[in-house]
Amino acid sequence: MQAVVVTHYHTVAVDGVDIFYREAGPADGPVVLLLHGFPTSSHMFRNLIPLLADRYHVIAPDYPGFGQSAMPDHTQFAYTFGHYADLVDGLLQQLKIQRYAMYVMDYGAPVGYRLALKHPERVSGLIVQNGNAYEEGLKEFWDPIKAYWADGSAAHREALSFLVAPETTKFQYTDGMSDLTRIDPDNWVHDQALLDRPGNKDIQLDLFHDYGTNVPLYPKFQAFFRDYKPPTLIVWGKNDKIFPADGASPYLRDLPDAELHLLDTGHFALEDKLDVMAPMIHDFLDRKVAPH
Repeated sequence: MQAVVVTHYHTVAVDGVDIFYREAGPADGPVVLLLHGFPTSSHMFRNLIPLLADRYHVIAPDYPGFGQSAMPDHTQFAYTFGHYADLVDGLLQQLKIQRYAMYVMDYGAPVGYRLALKHPERVSGLIVQNGNAYEEGLKEFWDPIKAYWADGSAAHREALSFLVAPETTKFQYTDGMSDLTRIDPDNWVHDQALLDRPGNKDIQLDLFHDYGTNVPLYPKFQAFFRDYKPPTLIVWGKNDKIFPADGASPYLRDLPDAELHLLDTGHFALEDKLDVMAPMIHDFLDRKVAPH
């Protein structure tokens, strides 16, 4: 019988904020850092973690306002991607982790790429899943968000309320999926319960506004790709309307050796294509990050 992988659930204070993270795998194994997207948490990696942890030391944190991490009031705490990158950096420092491959998805991309700008030499590899670093990837879905970036008005802020509504959360899990019978309904029930916490909507609206600060950094992210050439696997749900496939192929301009796979699935590709993606990811890590 194959050994059963145990996932551990921890909470530690980083800069005075309680950060929750999942951890599995050998303590001395190569580290794989899993950075989640909106509106989920490290929960999105619950099925992938045991499939990597036979060989890899897997760390999957929740950002403040997501999952099981603390949710300080948005008037007292900066909900920004720069702050998130600093907190993930602080967590890794506490864990004495100096080198890591990163799986970046959705919000995880700007968090991870900002972390890479702080410590480019620490990144042993990239797994990119529906995470943007190119202007081409911001299509029609982003138009109302761009309107909010432009003026920061209360009207444009309130117009984004639909993004935290139950039907939108379900849409993110179901739209574009190749097989809906693979999608656990607990996903959107779980995420929506956390979005519906008092005060969380304002946190999410703050983050939608701050996402605009990532776009001017795209040239720096791209320079990191070119200068450091991290081994990169791109596994992208091509039917995603939020981060469409238009954002995937531009990576090859700066990372011509990247391995690109466009999968017939949507935003949360792991829910639909875990059986395809997990062996692909493990094989990539085995070849590029921790070769025998």
